[in-house]
Amino acid sequence: MKRREQSQTEQLRQALAEREAQLQEARARLAAVEGSTSLQVGRALTAAARKPGRSLVRLPRDLYRLWRRSGTTHHSERRRGGVEPVRSFDADRQEARLLTGVPGGGQDMLVVATVVGTSIAEAIGPYVHPVPLRPHDAQIVMDGLDVDLVLVSSSAAAPGSPWAHVGDPAVVDRTRALHWVLESAAARGIPTVLIEDAPAAPALRTLGFDKVHRGDAGVPLHVFNPVAAHLTPGPEAVFVRGHRDEPVPEVLSELGAGVVDADSSDLADALRAANVAVVPAFPSEDTRLRRRAWACGTHIVTHAAIPTPTEPAEEGLAVTVPRLRAEEPTAAEQRGMLRQVFLKEATPVRLAEILEGLSFPPGTSGAKLLLRGRSVAVLADPAGENDAELLADDLLASLLKPTEVVVPGPASRLPGVQRLRAHGITVRTARFTAPDTPEELTRDTSGVQLGGLGPERWAALAERATAPWSLPWSAPMGRRRLADLVCAVECSDADAVGIAVPGSEEEGWGSALSSPGGGTRGFFDRPGTGGQQYVFVGEVVPELARTELLRRGWDPRQWNRRGARLLALGSDHGRGADSDTEDTAYNAADAPTGAVG
Repeated sequence: MKRREQSQTEQLRQALAEREAQLQEARARLAAVEGSTSLQVGRALTAAARKPGRSLVRLPRDLYRLWRRSGTTHHSERRRGGVEPVRSFDADRQEARLLTGVPGGGQDMLVVATVVGTSIAEAIGPYVHPVPLRPHDAQIVMDGLDVDLVLVSSSAAAPGSPWAHVGDPAVVDRTRALHWVLESAAARGIPTVLIEDAPAAPALRTLGFDKVHRGDAGVPLHVFNPVAAHLTPGPEAVFVRGHRDEPVPEVLSELGAGVVDADSSDLADALRAANVAVVPAFPSEDTRLRRRAWACGTHIVTHAAIPTPTEPAEEGLAVTVPRLRAEEPTAAEQRGMLRQVFLKEATPVRLAEILEGLSFPPGTSGAKLLLRGRSVAVLADPAGENDAELLADDLLASLLKPTEVVVPGPASRLPGVQRLRAHGITVRTARFTAPDTPEELTRDTSGVQLGGLGPERWAALAERATAPWSLPWSAPMGRRRLADLVCAVECSDADAVGIAVPGSEEEGWGSALSSPGGGTRGFFDRPGTGGQQYVFVGEVVPELARTELLRRGWDPRQWNRRGARLLALGSDHGRGADSDTEDTAYNAADAPTGAVG
């Protein structure tokens, strides 16, 4: 068969498959409509109106049966029963997203139809592409948009919200609208999730979600972080009330502690301004609030409303709060608390755990997309086998593993780089010269800048990277370094993070190597930043930067003038600053009531 005839055959086969998919989807939607309670109620009323005699007598019984069956949904049963949902081809999905104005789709972010409360919407905003549904337009939006997930939270039923009291028997119209959304999602193979971050309405859980998660959506680090801690004035101690009617302990009033509600929009600023936060000892509130306080770099004291006979609450607060209020968290404690929240409790991590195991539509990476913002490509140019072994040892010991490593072509044959590939880390190669020769391993050191390469060569390596972030590697950085760097950019939305460059604006990427005394400064030997850990500056020697920024080949001293946001870390982030004891600062930061020493 000729190539042209074969191409036409493939086009006809694809067009036929598309039509079959559209026909099956139409049949599935028609079956969902015919099986809906609303249509069956209408049919019962119509039959009673046509034959008033016997039908009116049976009408109450028929309506009662329909009401009893309305609590049990059939879309989840169809999915469990092996009925395959129908999806159109990925080309149609992308075309639909372009027409509806949703960029990216299954490649960059999950497109999520949301029926959520304000706090959940704020938490998930940077990590997914949310499409809010409202009761009056839910059907129109779902028909006109191809989404990857339907996310509902019980806090959406709070009074005053568009979905207020959804799931309550007294608000049938909103419950029916949400039920239709779930029916449509099941017919199209879209997973549905309920987050119970508040007491759920009676009928909300029975609507037939694929997964129900009890708890919140994790700690949104773009809201709770210590970046603006030194800019937020306030008392050194704050009492976080679980509810508005909770009384403030008398000892805290005498100490001049501030008061903030747990659901207040000012909670993050209040935690950043304080050295110590007193939180209620309720199991749910205690866990949620202490994670947020840790992210802001604040010590925690738990307070039980009902004191124990052996440890009166007032006496415990009188001892613990003044001690911790006078002790500002050290840089190591602040970094340790924030790192643990970043690795275990942050919103993208929590969402990935919630969505794990769900079946997503074809062409969607699913829960993996939630952690794509943390993907890092390590750019390295090892000069020999020893450097390659150091690179492998450093990256394999890191708490946060890189997604890929980009090296020059000849370096990919070194044993250390081969070891990285054997451990599942993708290795990509780049060319500095043509043809690619082993002589590149012995390069001319004249004009070499920080890390052994200049901006142009870092740009050549960054061209091969696919991760959104890149780390120019030049020396061992420690097992916690990469996690701290990625955590810093997730908290601040900076374009690059690294070493603050002191002195005049004539200093650049290479000048940071020279110390004021004329000696040589190492790559990870930090100049001072006034003891602060997270400071926006006008110039940095980059350790982690957006891959697109490195690809441009600009000198880092020009980045700020070209609109990049640069974050500097404190002087204690130097090489060897981390202790070998894991999570010491994290555990010590949680002080129980009455703790001394």
